[in-house]
Amino acid sequence: MRILVAGATGYVGARLVTALVAAGHDVVAASSREPRPERGPFDRVSSVRMDAADPVQVRDAVRGVDAVVWLVHALDVRDFERRDRDAARTVARAVEEAGVRRVVYLSGLVPDVDEGRLSPHIASRLEVERVLGASDASTLSLRAGVVIGAGSTSFEIIRQLASVLLVHPVPPWLRARVQPVAVRDVVRALVHAVGSDREGEVDVGGPDVLPYAELLRIYCAVAGLPRVQVPTLGPPVTLAAVSAGLATAAPYWTVAALVQSLRHDMVCRPDHVDPSLLDPDDALPVREAIALALAEEGAAGLDDGDPDWVRFSRLERMVAATRLPGSTLLGSVLHVADHRTRRLLRWVRS
Repeated sequence: MRILVAGATGYVGARLVTALVAAGHDVVAASSREPRPERGPFDRVSSVRMDAADPVQVRDAVRGVDAVVWLVHALDVRDFERRDRDAARTVARAVEEAGVRRVVYLSGLVPDVDEGRLSPHIASRLEVERVLGASDASTLSLRAGVVIGAGSTSFEIIRQLASVLLVHPVPPWLRARVQPVAVRDVVRALVHAVGSDREGEVDVGGPDVLPYAELLRIYCAVAGLPRVQVPTLGPPVTLAAVSAGLATAAPYWTVAALVQSLRHDMVCRPDHVDPSLLDPDDALPVREAIALALAEEGAAGLDDGDPDWVRFSRLERMVAATRLPGSTLLGSVLHVADHRTRRLLRWVRS
């Protein structure tokens, strides 16, 4: 099959391009910045520049392909809901015009609550699912929760919070359950999904279902970080989003969108799991997934499409790599301070 991967230079996209090529597919790698052929897997595929907001570029990119894997998200800006909705409408129209047969979208797990109670992040994912599903193509949305992998937005925020905070407050809402999944298994499910005739939504997750606080504790144990968890009555989710935004290098809107999703259980629905795409019992356990992600940190960002805030500078990596007492904390503090300062300077200049 000839498959367009939209968002090919991201942490999932670059891995997916490699896996699709290995499976014998003809791949077109598309991103807002055209992939550099000398980096990662892009020397073996066709590459195109495709801004998801540009109907002409999207139409040109999907022409002649059999399937589209849509990995486009805009969590790093305030109006991400509008941007993702408009991009989904643009690609849905282009897919219909080009006669593309298959669309696979990487979405997020949707908690079992009234839609009015969904966080803006999850509500936006659901909206994109519906826009894509209304096209003439056979469409499948793979819903994943916390994806464990170097470069993953949710994983990198967990990593930075765990490193910077010596004491971890555990408010009641951090006891909500989550079903993490290794990025390796997400990629495996996406490869199977492209060739599947399954439509609608499928939930993908690993074998472990645990509270968010336990996920944070396990990360610290695997990373060798002596941290203390303290049960608290607060802060509320909104204030926690502000605090987490200050304690990490990620853009505030990214952190706020993800933190607001912590109020609900984010687990797979048993009747929406498809073992032919990903069997949770055959997926990587959370401890092994975290260990693998930490081992991959040096190679995070197979191309320039990963957000700059997930990449440590040479100095920050050298400090963290000394393994002296407090080295991880100091390296992470330098990393957060560096990116916060850069963001402030850009704002002042603008």
